[in-house]
Amino acid sequence: MEGVRVLIADDQEITRSGLKALLASAGTVEVVGEARDGAECVALADELQPDVVLMDLRMPVLNGIEATRRIHRAQPHVGILVLTVFADDTSVFPAIRAGARGYLLKDASRDELLLAVETVARGGAIFSPGIAQKVMAYLTASSRPAPGPDFAELTGRERAVLEQLALGLSNAEIAARLGISPKTVSNNVSNVLSKLHAADRARLMLMALEAGMGRGGEGAAGEGGPVSGSGGDAGGPVATSPDEDPPD
Repeated sequence: MEGVRVLIADDQEITRSGLKALLASAGTVEVVGEARDGAECVALADELQPDVVLMDLRMPVLNGIEATRRIHRAQPHVGILVLTVFADDTSVFPAIRAGARGYLLKDASRDELLLAVETVARGGAIFSPGIAQKVMAYLTASSRPAPGPDFAELTGRERAVLEQLALGLSNAEIAARLGISPKTVSNNVSNVLSKLHAADRARLMLMALEAGMGRGGEGAAGEGGPVSGSGGDAGGPVATSPDEDPPD
């Protein structure tokens, strides 16, 4: 790596300080800014134009998924590397849909983190072991048209709310997007849960994703290439070069 400029976004000061010290130890990474929430991250990304944003997912004001989406749409050349403790499907897939090029868990080693920063800065994609395999399956399925259920039992408003759920948004964020109250969103989510016989909100999100909702025309992994390789659970993160072709 040569002069990779990094913006750190995490609501925990001790995490930001630790990441800054770790990256500085490499000698080839410059931390150009720190954000305490998603909204500040979006603003700083626009101002500082970093090569890579290290993005936490659970932050106040604006969550990491929505911050990723906004940065990717405004500055697609900025690589976004999610760094989080969450490995569940309802965190991984919305982040990729939003434009993240990489997804790394916080138990990654120093070398794995530095490799991930370098890969994303070059325009490639990288994922922690275990996540890579599910991402590959997801991207392969997403590349084929899938009719999925049409959710004919839902009203127009309920479908609109479900579409926003597929993007990983909270009730407050859905309310702001649709111009309705959070209470109305909550009522519609309850109705959708009942009509689709879903156990919880996470299951609703997965059902919507499987039906092709929440795509929003965004590339699954931003400007970089798709995931390739075995994606097994052993070894370090699975990376891909930006010059590789997408899977058929």
